[in-house]
Amino acid sequence: MAEIGGAYLVWIGIKEHRGLAFIAVGAMALAAYGVIAAFQPSHEFGRVLAACGGVLIVGSLLWGITFDGFRPDRSDFAGAFICLVGVGVIMYAR
Repeated sequence: MAEIGGAYLVWIGIKEHRGLAFIAVGAMALAAYGVIAAFQPSHEFGRVLAACGGVLIVGSLLWGITFDGFRPDRSDFAGAFICLVGVGVIMYAR
């Protein structure tokens, strides 16, 4: 939520001219995401960030549906599913 919400606040701060307050709060949320990622149980940065990236894709689609009126198509759903399978492989196939 920190990564997606932060990026969204920066996005609307710039794209919708909502001002520096939105951009600043978004930047703080993005910084918080970095701290949150550091507290994950794995000690392998690349693995944690890759898994978060897959989850980010699905979360971003859901965020867009919920807050931005985005209407995903079959390709969006297929891509999100593929990413989640990739997260599973990265995190658990050892």
